[in-house]
Amino acid sequence: MAQNKMNKNEKIATYNPSGVGKEGSIYGLPFNFEESNIILLPVPWDVTVSYGVGTHEGPQAILDASQQVDLYDFDNPDGWESGIFMLDISEDIKASGKTARMKANEIIKFLEKGGDISSHATLQKNLEEVNQACAEMVSWVFEQTTSLLARGKMVGLIGGDHSTPLGYLQAINNKYDNFGILHIDAHADLREAYEGFTYSHASIMYNALSQLPNIKKLVQVGVRDISHEEMELIDQSNGRIISFFDPYLKEQLFLGKNWDYLCEKIVKELPHHVYISYDIDGLDPKLCPGTGTPVPGGLEVEMVNYLIGKIEESGRKIIGFDLVEVGAGEWDGNVGARVLFKLCNMAEIFAKQND
Repeated sequence: MAQNKMNKNEKIATYNPSGVGKEGSIYGLPFNFEESNIILLPVPWDVTVSYGVGTHEGPQAILDASQQVDLYDFDNPDGWESGIFMLDISEDIKASGKTARMKANEIIKFLEKGGDISSHATLQKNLEEVNQACAEMVSWVFEQTTSLLARGKMVGLIGGDHSTPLGYLQAINNKYDNFGILHIDAHADLREAYEGFTYSHASIMYNALSQLPNIKKLVQVGVRDISHEEMELIDQSNGRIISFFDPYLKEQLFLGKNWDYLCEKIVKELPHHVYISYDIDGLDPKLCPGTGTPVPGGLEVEMVNYLIGKIEESGRKIIGFDLVEVGAGEWDGNVGARVLFKLCNMAEIFAKQND
């Protein structure tokens, strides 16, 4: 019987998870959209990045590297059976991002030379066009994720830069009246319209908190590159933003506290429903050298995996996730694919739980 004519149970029974996977599908899995519990939405977009470029190729790098990921997961050995399906990478979004990126780059270079956009008519027009293109990307992500959630799918968004999940967070905000964000990142991303870009990659959490009232808590882990204004915003948030800065975490470890103890403190700050926003630059840059804005220090993959496991242990529930800022390099794709596979397998455990 041809595999595409089999039902899901027949595919599970006949598929060899230790064998060669299906070419072109994420992790070589045999499942189609309908058969998959987890749907991955790629967003090839890095318009406003202020340092390195190339994360718009992150989804493709992850897809290519996923063929080399073995399917046994220590936390969820049969997790692959739930079905993971990656939607096609949108060429329209990619093309729009490329055009907007060229205009944004001119603006960034002008600002770095001390220029004033308000006195430059052409660049002012470019800024308006970039902001409009970014707004359209956010709307597209909102529409896509709203539709997927309505169909009962667990959604994982793959960036692209960190501006890409805002539309998904808007969809989550419409579905849940109380949720928190676990934010893994080297940066706080709390700048308002950084460099004039309303939907800057450095503004994702500012935009989310200012626009989405159902976000009750933003819990940041691994931040180590932050501005004075962002620190003031955290200090004045009345506990809505809790940041476990990388220097603090390292100091506690050096003083003899163990990671389990620190994870307990982190998880305690989260509400019942948790969205994970995972910027790969939260990791040590040896693991993500091609990310947009690498910063020395950071977390190990296993540390984040353990933290997510503590969320499960606590009885809380993951309601969605993103993985962003993965670079185009082969090693970046390799690490990104493995991080994403763990997120999918952990999310599947939570998806089986009742609200």
